[in-house]
Amino acid sequence: MGTYLVPRLVMAGHEVISVSRQARQPYSDHYAWKSVRRITIDRNEAETNNDFGNQIAKLLPDAVIDMICFKPESARILAEILNGRIEHFLLCGTIWVHGHSEIVPTDESQQRKPFGDYGIMKAAIESWLLSYSHRTGFPATILHPGHIVGPGWIPLNPAGNFNPEVFRKLAAGEELLLPNLGLETVHHVHADDVAQIFEKAIINRSIASGESFHAVSPGALTLRGFAEAMSAWFGRKPKLRFLPWDEWKKTVSETDANATWDHIAHSPNCSIEKARRLLNYTPRYSSLQAVQESIKYLIDNKLIGIPDMLK
Repeated sequence: MGTYLVPRLVMAGHEVISVSRQARQPYSDHYAWKSVRRITIDRNEAETNNDFGNQIAKLLPDAVIDMICFKPESARILAEILNGRIEHFLLCGTIWVHGHSEIVPTDESQQRKPFGDYGIMKAAIESWLLSYSHRTGFPATILHPGHIVGPGWIPLNPAGNFNPEVFRKLAAGEELLLPNLGLETVHHVHADDVAQIFEKAIINRSIASGESFHAVSPGALTLRGFAEAMSAWFGRKPKLRFLPWDEWKKTVSETDANATWDHIAHSPNCSIEKARRLLNYTPRYSSLQAVQESIKYLIDNKLIGIPDMLK
């Protein structure tokens, strides 16, 4: 996601320091990266030595964006060290904090009922960080992305997993099996729209502090609607067949079945009204547009097998 966020921040006039565990190239080559100071820090090792927060503080940042916080203790240590030293702390969460969808579209005020280690940990981080922000005035903002896609990402597919074979079948006009009735939902977001909401949260720091926001496209997709739309994009008529979950899971690998279950059990469908109203968040991409850009990149770079007639 930094591939899009860093150039946005540089072009907005910010001095950017990129901290990562190891040197890696961004998905796209943007001139803005030439002005970025890159620093390598192994967070796990630094936290084990109780030194990560101090290393970040020594960089004298005005704002800190934490993209890889997965434990409440990691958030606590960093926030307590940075409190009083920075103007804004932004943390990347996940829409998984909601758990099962109840009222849709789900807004940020709905009670958290997460399940699965990832959602539970991210919800605990959010709970602690917002409480700390409200108690102490620490200027924290949490942004909750959906399924991030864009050039360089293999997108979540209409079967609710990440197997590119699903897109190949749709492109070839072959039959695709979907679980249940295909009415569960997935909610994508283009990486540049995630970058946009981070930038707008920084611009609107006084409003964003102490708040969480969804970072998703304007609308979720049902698995069935997703499959039908992608078939049409490939110039095909959809050939879909539906099976009860217990039958469907036997037709795919254990890895794909587990991924699909995780996504359809959540069936996210999140509102962006709060982000629109307070941050002027205006996503450029619909879910379909974001996925289609991802697929085009994979085809152009020969990372996915598509029939010759469709190239």
